Amino acid sequence: MKNRGFIVFMTAIVTLLCVYYLSFTFVSNGIKEDATEQATDEAGNIDYAKRQNYLDSVYNVPVYNLLGVEFTYKEVQDMELNLGLDLQGGMHVTLEVSPVDIIKGLSGNNEDEALINALETARERQKTSQGSFVDLFYQAFQEENPDKKLSEFFATSANRDRISFQTDDTEVLRIIRSEVDDAIDRSFNILRTRIDRFGTSQPNIQKLENTGRIQIELPGVDNPERVKKLLQGVAKLEFLQVVAINEVSEALTAANEILVAEQKANQKNELGSDDSTEASEEESGNLADLLQDDEADTTAVEGKETDTADANLDSLENAQNVSPLFSLIRSQNGLIYEITDTAKINDIIQREDIQALFPRNTRLLWDVKPRKLDDGTELLELYVVRTQRGNQALLTGEVVNDARQTFDEVGQPAVDMSMDPTGARKWAKITRENINNRIAIVLDNYVYSAPVVNSEIPNGKSIIQGNFTMEEAKDLANILKAGSLPAPTRIVEEAIIGPTLGKEARAQGIISIVAGLGMVLIFMIAYYAKGGLIANIALVFNIFFILGILAQLNAALTLPGIAGIVLTIGMSIDANVLIFERIREEMRAGSPLLKAITSGYEKAYSSIVDANVTTFLTGAILYWLGQGPVKGFAITLMIGIACSFFSAVFITRVIVSWMSKKGDQSKISFATPFSKNLLSNINFNFMSKRKMAYIGSGIVIAIGIVLMVTKGLTLGVDFTGGRSYIVRFAEQVETTSLKVALDGKLEDAGTEVKTYGANNILKVTTSYLVNEESTEADIEVKTKIIDGIAEATGMKYVEDETAVDNSNFTISGSSKVGATIADDIRNSSQESVIFALIAIFIYILIRFRRWQFGLGAVVALFHDTLFVLSAFAIAKLLGFSFEIDQVFIAAILTVIGYSINDTVVVFDRIRETLGIKSKASNVETFNTAINNTISRTLMTSVTTLVVILILFIFGGEVLRGFSFALLVGILVGTYSSIFIATPVVLDLAKKKKKAVEA
Repeated sequence: MKNRGFIVFMTAIVTLLCVYYLSFTFVSNGIKEDATEQATDEAGNIDYAKRQNYLDSVYNVPVYNLLGVEFTYKEVQDMELNLGLDLQGGMHVTLEVSPVDIIKGLSGNNEDEALINALETARERQKTSQGSFVDLFYQAFQEENPDKKLSEFFATSANRDRISFQTDDTEVLRIIRSEVDDAIDRSFNILRTRIDRFGTSQPNIQKLENTGRIQIELPGVDNPERVKKLLQGVAKLEFLQVVAINEVSEALTAANEILVAEQKANQKNELGSDDSTEASEEESGNLADLLQDDEADTTAVEGKETDTADANLDSLENAQNVSPLFSLIRSQNGLIYEITDTAKINDIIQREDIQALFPRNTRLLWDVKPRKLDDGTELLELYVVRTQRGNQALLTGEVVNDARQTFDEVGQPAVDMSMDPTGARKWAKITRENINNRIAIVLDNYVYSAPVVNSEIPNGKSIIQGNFTMEEAKDLANILKAGSLPAPTRIVEEAIIGPTLGKEARAQGIISIVAGLGMVLIFMIAYYAKGGLIANIALVFNIFFILGILAQLNAALTLPGIAGIVLTIGMSIDANVLIFERIREEMRAGSPLLKAITSGYEKAYSSIVDANVTTFLTGAILYWLGQGPVKGFAITLMIGIACSFFSAVFITRVIVSWMSKKGDQSKISFATPFSKNLLSNINFNFMSKRKMAYIGSGIVIAIGIVLMVTKGLTLGVDFTGGRSYIVRFAEQVETTSLKVALDGKLEDAGTEVKTYGANNILKVTTSYLVNEESTEADIEVKTKIIDGIAEATGMKYVEDETAVDNSNFTISGSSKVGATIADDIRNSSQESVIFALIAIFIYILIRFRRWQFGLGAVVALFHDTLFVLSAFAIAKLLGFSFEIDQVFIAAILTVIGYSINDTVVVFDRIRETLGIKSKASNVETFNTAINNTISRTLMTSVTTLVVILILFIFGGEVLRGFSFALLVGILVGTYSSIFIATPVVLDLAKKKKKAVEA
C-alpha cells in the first residue's frame, strides 16, 4: 500500500491532538465534581451559589499542568468540549436591537406624523418581510411623503456636522444604517460585559450577522427573570471623578489592619500560638510609603506598569503584617492587580465592614478589560470614584450628542466626543474644577477609560487621548454613544431548560450513543468477521476524532449533535460495507486475496467520494441557513463525514494491509459462514416493477397531501411563533380537561396540550399574545398558564422541581419564538431544502455528465421529502402527533443526504456497467447495477435503521419527530434509489433515444 507511513503519521498526530483537547474536558469535569462536593451538605442538597463561588475562586488559578505548561480554570474551560443548553440546562435568548428607537433618536425624537407613520408601517411590514428595517422604513416614508426629503427630519443640531437640509436621501440613509449597525455593536459589547456578572460558567454571546439580533446562551441559570431584566436594562453611562489613592489611604490602612488581624487570629488558631495580633508601627510607615499620590495620566497607567514593584512594595510583600489588599498590588500607579488575583480582592472589597471604612460618596470600580504586559501578565486597575449627593454622577450619558473614532495631533487613535448645550455647560464647569485630575467614563459600573483633564473644555467638544488601538478607540466611541442614541433590546426568542430536563436529555443521549454503537459493532463482526472488526476499530477512531475536533473548534455538543453522531455511526459503516462487498465480489469472481483487496478499495473509492460529498453538501447548506440546534447538528454531521471518510478508507486500509502481510495465505476474512453467499446471486428485474412503484408512491403521497390540506400538520413554535411550556407533575394528568381550562384562560387563542415523553410531563403550546414580545406579555401568558393548570387540577405551582408532588406542579422548561423570527426560520428552512436540491443536481450533473442522472436524483429527493411529510400527516390522523420544526428540517436534509448517498452508489455502478456491457440494453444494464449493489444497499440501510430506531426509542421527546422522520426517510430513501431514481433515468434515457431516432 502506498503512503502507509504518511497515513499512520497523520492518524497518530490527529489522535494526539484529540487526546490533548479532550484532556481539558476531563480536567474541567473533575473540578466541577470537586465544586459540587464542596457545595453538598450532609443531606445531599447542593448549594449552587456555594458551588459557583468555588468555581469563581479557581477561575484564574492554575489547575492543570500539562508537561510543564500550566493552565488556569478559565483557560481549561475555553479549551474543553462544551455541552449545549439542552444537555445541561440553562437559558437561550435572542435579542433584537430596536431600530425604531435608533431612528427616532437620530431625528432628535421628532414627533412629526409623517416620520412616526413611516416607522409604524415599517414595523408592521417587518413581521412578514426579509428586508432590512431601514429599507422598509424608507419605502414607507416615500409612500407617505412623496414630496419630502429625509433631511427635513434628520438635520438637527446634533447632526449638524453630518446632515444639512441639502443632504440627499442616499447619504441620510447611509448615516442611518451606520447608526443602526453601531447600535448593534454597542449593545453587543455592553451585553458581553454584563453576562460575565451572571455567575454562570461558559456564557456564549454572538451576533447573528445581517439580522440585527444577538444570541446569548447562559448555562446553569437559576433565575431567568433576573437575567431578562439585566439583559434588557438600559445602559447607564456616567462621568465620575477619580479619587487619588492618598485621599482614601486611611480607609485602605484600616482595611489592611482588619485583614491582618484576621490573618493572625487564623494563624493562632491553626498553630496554637500566643503571638500578638497587634500591627507594628513599622508596618504603618511602609503603608504610608506605598499609598502615595497618583499623579500619572492615563497613558502612564496603561503603558508603564512595571513587572515588579519597587523596594517599598517588595518590603511589603515580604512582610508578615500585610494583607492581600496591598501585597498583591503590581504597580505604584494605583490599585493595580493581576487578573488572577481579582477574585481575592473582590472577596475583600465586597465585605460590608470593609465598605463601611470608605467615604459614603465613593465607589470601587474595576477596569472593563485587562491590560496585557509584554510577558503576558494581565493587569486590572481598581478605581476609587467619587459620586455627588444622592449617589449621582457628575454627568450622565444623555448629554452626549455624538462620539466617533478620530486621530490626535500626532496621528494616534483618539475619540472625538461632543455634547448638547446643557451638557457642554456642565462639562465646562467639571473640567475647570478637575484640571490634572482624572474623570472616569463608567458604563454599568465598569470603567472604560479614565483620562486626565488637561484644561477647561468650554464648548462640549472633547478629544479623549490614551494609548488606544484603533479598535479600542472605536469601542470607546460606541460606548459614549450609549446615552445619546438609546438601543433598547427586545427578546424575540428564548428557551429555558431546567436542570432536570438537561440531565434527562444527557442520559438519553449517552444511552443512544452506547446502544447504537454496541448494536453496530455486534452486527459488523457477525456479518463481516475480521473485516467487521477492522470496520469497528475505524468506527471507534471516527467517534473519538469527532469529539476531539468539536473540542478543538470550541463547538458545543448538543442533543441534535448527539443525533448527528448516532447517525454518523450508522452512515460511517457505509464506506466499509461498500469496500467489503466489492472485495467479496472480486473473490467470488476468482481473484486472489491481495488482488481482491486492492480492487475492492479502488473500485469503491469513487462511490464513497460521491456519497460523502453529496451528504457533506447538505450539511454545509444546513449550517449556512440553519439556526440554533440545527447548526449544532450540521457541524457534527460535517465533521463526522470527514472523519468517517478518513477512518473508513485510510485507517482500515492500513490495518487490512498489516493483517494481510502474509500475502494470499493471510487469515483475514470478510464473511462469516452465515453471510458468505447471502444476497450474492440475486437476479431480480427491478425495472419491470417501476410503474407499480410509481403508482404506489403516488397513492401514498396523494393521501398525505389531502390530509395536509384538510387536517394540516402540527407546526412547532419555530414556524408559527408563540410560547411553549414543559409542565411536570408527580402523576399522570388528563390532557383534554386541561386544554379546555387553558382555552378559557387564553381566550381560545390556539392552545395545544400533549404528553411530552412521559405521561406525567406535558407540553403546553399557545399562540396567545404571539405578536407581543415584551416581558410583560411573557409574564401574562405564563401567569394564565399557571392559573389555568391550578384551577383544572387543584394543584399549586412551585419553582423548585424537587418540590413536585401530588399537590404541586412546576414548569421545568419554556420557549418563546416571536412572529418575526418564526417567519425568518420558516423562510430559511424552505431555502435550505431548495438550495440542497439545486446543489445536488449540479454535482450529479458534473460527476455523471448526463442531465438524466441529475434530474432522476432530484425527482427521487422530491419524492422522499413528500413521502416523509405524508407520513407525518398520516401519523397525525392515527393519533401520533410529531411537530414540524427546525430539527425536522435537519431530518429532511439528512434524508436527502442519505437518499442521494444510496442513489449515487447505484448510479456509479450503472456508469461502470455501461462501460463494461456497452452492447447490453439499458434495462439490462440498470437491473445488473442494482442487483450488484443490493447487498451494500440493504446492509447500510439495516445498520443505519438500527441506530435510528434506538434514537427513536431512547433519544427522548425532543428528538422523537426527528428520529421518526429519519426512520421513514431511510426506508423510503432506500426504496426510491431503486424504484424511483433509477427508473426515472431509464425512462428519460428512452425518451431521448426515441427523439434522436425520430
